[in-house]
Amino acid sequence: MNSISQGLVLLQAAAGSSSGQMISTLVTFGLVFVVFYFLIIRPQNKKQKEAKKMIEAVKKGDKIITIGGIHGMVHAVKETTVVVKVDDDCRIEFAKSAIATVAPARVEEKAEEPAPAPEKTQKAEKSEEEKK
Repeated sequence: MNSISQGLVLLQAAAGSSSGQMISTLVTFGLVFVVFYFLIIRPQNKKQKEAKKMIEAVKKGDKIITIGGIHGMVHAVKETTVVVKVDDDCRIEFAKSAIATVAPARVEEKAEEPAPAPEKTQKAEKSEEEKK
């Protein structure tokens, strides 16, 4: 009986110092949560927002790649789906969520090179004639 009472006294003494251990445990868990937030949660949320903007901005003529690896050009855009032109006679309808990447439609405009000014060419010809 005496050993049991001595054990209870030791347990009560240990319970008095547990508040310090609890605070250090809470601080540790708080730091772990902060690290997880900045290294995992925040970047994932940012990536999801960018993907959502990309999918909402899909328009006719954009070149896309689906999650399954199918390359094609958007033929039509519906509310929740897109019709993708894969080949001349082949069109496939996909859910917008199946789009992995979007390359905007390229407007191929040939930049015309400006013709050389006539004054410069005449001056160059005169100076060449003078040298001869």
